[in-house]
Amino acid sequence: MAAVDSFHLLYREIARSCNCYVETLALVGACYTASKAVVLMRDCYSLIRLHFIPRLVYPRDLVHQYGKWAVISGASEAIAKAYAEELARHGVSIILISSDVRSISDTARSVSETHGVETILIEADFGWGPMACKPIKDAVGDKDIGFVINCLDSSLEVSPDFADLSESKMWNIINNSIAAATLVTRLALPGMAERQRGAVVNISSGGCSRPTPRKAALSACTAFLDHFSRALHYEYGPQGVFVQSLVPYRVASQEDEDSAGVSWLVPQPQVYARHALSTLGISHRTTGYWPHTMQVSYRGTKSS
Repeated sequence: MAAVDSFHLLYREIARSCNCYVETLALVGACYTASKAVVLMRDCYSLIRLHFIPRLVYPRDLVHQYGKWAVISGASEAIAKAYAEELARHGVSIILISSDVRSISDTARSVSETHGVETILIEADFGWGPMACKPIKDAVGDKDIGFVINCLDSSLEVSPDFADLSESKMWNIINNSIAAATLVTRLALPGMAERQRGAVVNISSGGCSRPTPRKAALSACTAFLDHFSRALHYEYGPQGVFVQSLVPYRVASQEDEDSAGVSWLVPQPQVYARHALSTLGISHRTTGYWPHTMQVSYRGTKSS
């Protein structure tokens, strides 16, 4: 009996001494839960403010806000074509730049006939060096350039191991991804800064916003365009030029559409472009599409 009483006495003493630790752990747990709730509310607010509210308000006059003409490099890409279509729907005339104008002639004709805007096709392979800039410079001239859209080469998504890339392919990646975006932006930016309005949009890859195995070239190009955009934002934002880095995850290609590979996580290019354009003027760096933004949050939580 004495042993039982001693046990209860010992238990009460231990419970009394541990009570402060239990309360401390409970307080820590409550603080952690509250912090997570605040983060969740902040993320939900940001998602709604960026991706939903702009699409509910009245349509914007993009020509008045940014300018009459858009220059689109990498125009043979599906996202670039869709972006051109969406800008034309708002009355913006289009200059399409590609190393193969045959791949964009149908797009130019469709945009012009459907929306009644002017379209100009320019064949420019930046592997030519300075010669590639001359027709672009002539086309830009004294036009009211309001948009510069640079789109990354989507073929890099399925590139082989880095060591298996040929030298000619490497030069092509550098010239038609990095050099093209840099030079096209350089040709249009002085006029934008002088008029104190305009937008530069660089479209790369959210899936390679971090170093990714078997996609070293795509990761490097994405990093360049992303940091290039951010640097331009700090340099030309005060002069009225809005610079945006779009880092989408997977967007459906023609093959995906033919094989029913389209879903809410893999949107059609037209759907993506419509969502992405609604974020222009609001966010300087975004996926452009709200399910992709949720993917970023999920992957960030998972990796942490």
